[in-house]
Amino acid sequence: MIKNQKITTAKWIAYFSFIFLFLMNINCSHSEIQPHDEVPVRATAFRVVGYFRGDLTKDLQRVDFSALTHINIAFANPDSTGKFPPMAGLKQFVNTAHQHGVKILISIAGGRAPKYYKELISPANRTVFIAAINEFLDEYDLDGIDVDLEGDLITEHYEGFITALGISLDSLRLMTAAVATEYGWQVPVDALEKLDFVNIMSYDKTGPWNPSRPGPHAPYEMAVEDIQYWHEIKGVPKDKLNLGLPFYGHSFNGPNSTSYTYNRIVSDYPGAEYKDELTMKDGSVVYYNGVPTIRRKTALALHEIGGVMIWQLVQDAAGEKSLLKLIKDVVDTAAKNRDK
Repeated sequence: MIKNQKITTAKWIAYFSFIFLFLMNINCSHSEIQPHDEVPVRATAFRVVGYFRGDLTKDLQRVDFSALTHINIAFANPDSTGKFPPMAGLKQFVNTAHQHGVKILISIAGGRAPKYYKELISPANRTVFIAAINEFLDEYDLDGIDVDLEGDLITEHYEGFITALGISLDSLRLMTAAVATEYGWQVPVDALEKLDFVNIMSYDKTGPWNPSRPGPHAPYEMAVEDIQYWHEIKGVPKDKLNLGLPFYGHSFNGPNSTSYTYNRIVSDYPGAEYKDELTMKDGSVVYYNGVPTIRRKTALALHEIGGVMIWQLVQDAAGEKSLLKLIKDVVDTAAKNRDK
């Protein structure tokens, strides 16, 4: 979840300048990306990246590795000295994933990351911190690192940290980042160029933290605009972009406005998988992405960019209601079309 950040006057000016240019660009080029409901023929490999935030042992059996290309373990965060604690169950998780040909990255920071990250990525401390990251990657045989620094943790040292981290990594390891258009103006273009791919957090447009703005938090139109922003404004090649898909919803206008996993929504309300919003028993309205929208967004990504990203795998339903299964079916159909 992206939290509101305090922004100085100078930053506000820069922010609105970016937004003005972005909106002008959208108005001029919005027709370039059209809604895609048909499954396309795709010539290149397509990434399906799932964030995993759960019990690495108990929830292991819930993961359909056959539907994924990469998994980002969320989150591993160090103490204030940069040292990472042991992570129980991670070695077995990595071994199982590798047996299925799935790459495992560790994701650091996150929406509620400790504020001392500002110090850890500074020139005075980043060498020690980066050494600790590489030690952690080696210990657990990980395939790379995902940097999820958000909001005011994207300081003037962000680019230097990304550059130094990339130089330090084994050539076979990946370096990726999670980003949101809300604070895209803070992310340096030079840092983006050094990443193997970029995960767009195309959700949380609103939520229970903003009760005066009830409504969809991850509409299809947001996905289209986010893709355009990160490609056209920030210059990220399309094949390096992954579109974020939420496996959860936010509720409004009830006594307990909160967030719900997709699994809970469809378990409590039969047929909810075919909707994007519903009125709950307490009178609140929950907004989420059901089967039609996830299908449509996956088709959009297949047409336009390099992959999709999921937040997060443990929130999915099982069986025929599974959104991950739906994504796999859409991607597999595209592969069959390609091979005809």
